[in-house]
Amino acid sequence: MKKITQNIIRLFVISSLTCSFLVAAEEEEKKKPAKKPTKTPEERFQWLDKNKDGGITIEELKVNPYWKKKAEDAAKMFKKKDKNADGKLSKEEFVAKQQPKKKKGGQAKKKQGADKKKEQKK
Repeated sequence: MKKITQNIIRLFVISSLTCSFLVAAEEEEKKKPAKKPTKTPEERFQWLDKNKDGGITIEELKVNPYWKKKAEDAAKMFKKKDKNADGKLSKEEFVAKQQPKKKKGGQAKKKQGADKKKEQKK
């Protein structure tokens, strides 16, 4: 009888500790702050346009901590986005999404293949 009582007490203690750890972990999860929402491209443009002239220069872009370490990549990105090559990114140029690169000859090959199939059917 004594052993049964000891085993019941041990089981109670173990289950109590387990439950308390689970409750503590759940409360800790609730305390974590939610992720910050990312800024929209318009908000990033406003933040990068330090002199508020309505355009971003390469110098203003390189001040950004992200691009500071990647000056060469920043210049490449700037050149791609600066469609009118005026040395400034307008809000429209900055916000515009990049078009995916087209594969060279991919469309032409498909059309040629389709034409050959049509000829074979005739």
